[in-house]
Amino acid sequence: MTKEKYVDVFNTVHKAVNWDTEDDDFTQAFWDENVKQFWLPEEVPISKDIPSWSQLSESERVLYKRVLAGLTLLDTKQGNDGIPSMMELTENFQRKAVLSFMGTMEEIHAKSYSSIFTTLLSKQEINDLFVWIEEEPLLQNKAKLVLRQYKNTHTPKGLYMSMATSVFLESFLFYSGFFYPLFLAGQGKMISSGEIISLILRDESLHGKYIGLLAQEKFNEFHYDDKNELKEKVYSLLKELMENEEKYTKLLYEGSGLEEQVINFLKYNANTALTNMGFEEFYKVEPVNAIVLNGLSTETKTHDFFSTKGNGYQKGIYEELTDEDFIF
Repeated sequence: MTKEKYVDVFNTVHKAVNWDTEDDDFTQAFWDENVKQFWLPEEVPISKDIPSWSQLSESERVLYKRVLAGLTLLDTKQGNDGIPSMMELTENFQRKAVLSFMGTMEEIHAKSYSSIFTTLLSKQEINDLFVWIEEEPLLQNKAKLVLRQYKNTHTPKGLYMSMATSVFLESFLFYSGFFYPLFLAGQGKMISSGEIISLILRDESLHGKYIGLLAQEKFNEFHYDDKNELKEKVYSLLKELMENEEKYTKLLYEGSGLEEQVINFLKYNANTALTNMGFEEFYKVEPVNAIVLNGLSTETKTHDFFSTKGNGYQKGIYEELTDEDFIF
């Protein structure tokens, strides 16, 4: 039997987070941007999608609700396991705060999908969908591949690999689910639900960049041989995730005629994940579907404030951040 570890809190000096002094040259900028982007699904009028939902074919509705179901599982695991695993071995309080906020947003993302389900589906349809989540082998395997690392974040190398896994999740694995809502919204279908996806994309873009910077910093702490070992593990993980993701995509999108476009989209975003970690791109990709590529833009969109929340609505006035703002 393992002896329970006892932590003596009385003989320890306890410190508080000090936001008056910047601990690095990027964390406070990410905190500010995350807070400015804060949103809730209740602010988006999902009910406006009911007429559009009724006009979709049965196969289109099945595809739509299943891609969102898969995203729900990933967000649940990221909020409950991924972010906490990194926080545990991160000593810096400002970074812990940013990661904690990101974890909260992952929970809001998961709740957002449930808001869409509640608006569009019957109780029985929702129950059946969550049974599908638990019984679909490729979706379950995707979660297991991610959790395999998150549950083993005990060492500096383990922390680095959890960061790499998180970047792959935020910048790559979500995108098989994002493709279809962006594809429909770009054609004027399911616009409010597509707006939620746009808001989530804006968050995930920040998450992937921030954790990618932390991963680069951690990677540079290792010696040459360790760096080679970790880089090999990163690319091995990527190949394993992509193999499963291609199978999952073909399962979801079967009969839609979109399978190859989605797989190309996945490779495009896998390259983005690698660059977020400071590595070279790995996949050769064709031009991404123009409708979906336009939907990836996290810049302010033009919407009637009273009809659609829109990711252009802001709680304050500030300059839009660009990629150049995150080069340190």
